[in-house]
Amino acid sequence: MKLEIKDEQGRIDVVLSKMLDESRSKIQRKIKDGKVLVNNKKTSCNYQVSIGDIIDIFKEEVDNKLEKKEIPIDIVFEDENLLIINKQSGLVVHPAPGHLNDTLVNALLVDYPLTDDLLRPGIVHRLDKDTSGLMLVAKNEEAKEALSMMLKKKEVKRTYLALVEGVIKENRGTIDAPIGRDPKDRLKMKVVSGGKEAVTHFSVIKRYHNKTLIECVLDTGRTHQIRVHMAYLGHPLAGDSVYGPKKVITKLSGQCLHAGEIGFVHPRTNEYLHFTSPLPDYFTDFLAELERKQ
Repeated sequence: MKLEIKDEQGRIDVVLSKMLDESRSKIQRKIKDGKVLVNNKKTSCNYQVSIGDIIDIFKEEVDNKLEKKEIPIDIVFEDENLLIINKQSGLVVHPAPGHLNDTLVNALLVDYPLTDDLLRPGIVHRLDKDTSGLMLVAKNEEAKEALSMMLKKKEVKRTYLALVEGVIKENRGTIDAPIGRDPKDRLKMKVVSGGKEAVTHFSVIKRYHNKTLIECVLDTGRTHQIRVHMAYLGHPLAGDSVYGPKKVITKLSGQCLHAGEIGFVHPRTNEYLHFTSPLPDYFTDFLAELERKQ
């Protein structure tokens, strides 16, 4: 990948982190491994970029070969360029420490060669392990590049349903708060000054005694965005053991978050595609229980 610095300023690791939407630590590792060149020369993490700099970024080599694994997948649409997957809660999307061979990627490789990105073949965006719902998967590099650009330009409509703790008084609202790594816990994300732009729009669907069902539409796609933003608002997701209050006890095994709708213009056919996915049983069962207690 080749990039040209046009008006960006600052340390190269910070600049590339924002340009590529990757963590700063990942960019720093690439720089230290010699995978980043500035004007055809190796650089350091504290290099201050200048207008006109040409930056080459090389793919990281991966030693371990991903294994194929038979895992049931609900495919709601498929053509020669892309797939729409209805991911089940509890399934990790791509391999990572602790989940190297039991992910959506491993399952997809059984029937699809996908793209040549060894760690995230075909994945243009992801859902958390305990988030269910619709996902885009590219079947070739051209489709992956086009879909990734559409997401960056906010040309893909993604709508989520979430059940949050407490009763939200406003009928609708927008959370515009930057998200970055939690300085006290690097495994978590947090609303922080200097974080990446993150915008979530929400509207109330139904209020219960001590919970609220909402619809969320994203302008951006930051890691854990809805979970972090709703916790920041004081209404963490029901069942969220990471961002929710530790003393709240529910019968849920994970957070109530479902990617229920996706719409976009097909990058090859220019046809507008729109898909919806019903709530999974564990979600509807919990809502039914809340209804009975009203």
